[in-house]
Amino acid sequence: MFSGIIEAVGTVQAIETVPAGRRLWIQAPFVEEIAVGNSIAHDGVCLSVIAIKHRFYCVEVVAETLQRTTLGQLELQSPINLERSLPVNGRLEGHIVQGHVDTTTEVVDILPLGGDSFYFVFRLPPEWSHLVVEKGAIAINGTSLTVASVEADTFRIAIIPWTYRHTNFAYLRKGNRVNVEFDILAKYLWKWAQERRIT
Repeated sequence: MFSGIIEAVGTVQAIETVPAGRRLWIQAPFVEEIAVGNSIAHDGVCLSVIAIKHRFYCVEVVAETLQRTTLGQLELQSPINLERSLPVNGRLEGHIVQGHVDTTTEVVDILPLGGDSFYFVFRLPPEWSHLVVEKGAIAINGTSLTVASVEADTFRIAIIPWTYRHTNFAYLRKGNRVNVEFDILAKYLWKWAQERRIT
């Protein structure tokens, strides 16, 4: 489990094609503190460390994950949001994030608010719109965020300077795709309501 509070922005140092998918070698500032088998969220995708060498560690991404997330679009030197799994005695600073990406969506617009503050506007897939509510929680590229507003086919997130400078939001542009994980509590409540035909 994760909290959606990004620890570092790593970079992709090598990409290997293997029968099951790809192996990514990542440079990160906490490499000396991790071990093989550790879980780390990569732009919101939970992956296990399979090897460590010098300042880099390796994770394997299977074909389904490459197709369902943005990890298949990564190139050498791509910046990637990283968060190690939350320890049992850790503080939940963001919200409960599983590291299981539901879908990807598109950056529709980026609206400056002054300084390094922005509104990021994202496409709202209609099949997921019931899980996005104003002031609700959402994880974009693994980052725990609050929905500022919801329109007919888009939703808006306010990015503060700290988040902009300490995640890969600074590298996003209009048309880019991002990983989305919707709030697990919202998903369970929606399922419960549907099974009981509560509308």
